[in-house]
Amino acid sequence: MTMSGTPVKALAILGTGSDVGKSLIVAGICRLLSRKGVRVAPFKSQNMALNSFVTLDGGEIGRAQALQAQACGIEPTVDMNPILLKPESDSRSQVVVMGKVYEALDALAYYERKEALFTIIRDCYARLASAYDCLVVEGAGSAAEINLRDRDMVNWPVVELADASVVLVADIDRGGVFAQIIGTLDLLAPHERRRVIGVIVNKFRGDRRLFEEGVRLLEARTGLPVLGVVPYLRDLRLDQEDSLDLARSRSVQFTPDLINVAVVLLPRMSNFTDFNALAAEKDVALRFAASPEDLRGADVVILPGSKNTLEDLAYLVQAGFSVVLDLYVQGGGELVGICGGYQMLGREVSDPKGLEGGGRANGFAFLDVMTELDAPKICRQVQATSLLQDVEQHEPVRGYEIHLGRASRGAVRACFQIQATEAWEGQSAGEEGAASENGLVWGTSIHGLFDQAGFRRGWLNRVRGRKGLPPVSLSESELVTTRLRAELDRWADHLQLHLQMELVYSALGVKS
Repeated sequence: MTMSGTPVKALAILGTGSDVGKSLIVAGICRLLSRKGVRVAPFKSQNMALNSFVTLDGGEIGRAQALQAQACGIEPTVDMNPILLKPESDSRSQVVVMGKVYEALDALAYYERKEALFTIIRDCYARLASAYDCLVVEGAGSAAEINLRDRDMVNWPVVELADASVVLVADIDRGGVFAQIIGTLDLLAPHERRRVIGVIVNKFRGDRRLFEEGVRLLEARTGLPVLGVVPYLRDLRLDQEDSLDLARSRSVQFTPDLINVAVVLLPRMSNFTDFNALAAEKDVALRFAASPEDLRGADVVILPGSKNTLEDLAYLVQAGFSVVLDLYVQGGGELVGICGGYQMLGREVSDPKGLEGGGRANGFAFLDVMTELDAPKICRQVQATSLLQDVEQHEPVRGYEIHLGRASRGAVRACFQIQATEAWEGQSAGEEGAASENGLVWGTSIHGLFDQAGFRRGWLNRVRGRKGLPPVSLSESELVTTRLRAELDRWADHLQLHLQMELVYSALGVKS
């Protein structure tokens, strides 16, 4: 119910599989509804992702739901993503409930808690439904996971809870789109099938006219309208949870006239969205490095966040990165660590309480830092200023921390000064991170710091100076930030052009 007492309308975006584009379809539809003046909010009851976001009150949710809330023009809250699963291994995930760590569980133990967890999901949905005119619900994986039907907490039980109409999204880029759509629909129960109002064929490449016969065949076979064939939109720079195009990023060429940044690809890498703004800069070539050879030619190497620091550290040593990084630092290269990557730069990482599997390991020892994993998990938004040498700070750095590790800094300087503020709960002033004497090895727990144009450009100009390149104006980086903020509207315009939005609006009781 809304505050006015009228039943809230809901639309569920379900998929024929994972990574078909559900999250972005939800974000685009939310943006279009918001632009029409509709009070709309996103909802995904259960999400599995290593890219996450911290809400103002220190809760952790999926990055996609934060983007979708932005599309709605509202502040993200934990009600929008009550359960977040963060894989720690192939068989176990850290379970985050209402923004806080619940427990690390394997799949069977997790499903044993279904009744209690679904009560939480129901309460979160009810709170959102009381505050908004309509909700756009995102499913997970396939809409036809028939082997998991009795344990489902994200697709059909939520659709029924919301009394939602359903749009099915398929990915034509991966092939087999007819089997995806027809097979999924054929596996639905009759009462589920009746909720489906149409189909979206997503990520189309080529001449749309060549698929007109395909649309007719789908509509004849399913009896449902194809709401649109959405062309693949190149260079869309929106934060996504799963879509790291490794093949494309590894092909990025390093050249002398650019700042060449290599981000080491970790098996349990988290928050790769930290680098979207860097990659968007015209004077940056950013490559995800899957092997030590991929670091060749880099001006900066970054060790990103990790959901399991000890396992990823062991992987880097086994894969030969430690030797290459040692030579790289000795040769004057800049090495940056973020969150788990920062912990790896220190002398030791230990997990005495088994929070991520237990154990201890020597770090790379580039910084005099010792890290011990401990509870509770630190989740907070922060505001800080840079203490890095030769980096002019034009505006405060804003970001967020998500970590279990407590880093103890020894005889080494800090690289950020956290500012105390009443606006962000739980934030206290103090030094953060660590930097080597020459400032070329540094690490921090702050995610999102490169999103700030002032810090980003000041730091990039420091790298340019080392290469003998002239500085670039701050206005260039501010333009990048402005363009990134406009990407949601570019995506929404794209959907409006290629979808029959009047049918979507009708399902939600919105005038087209």
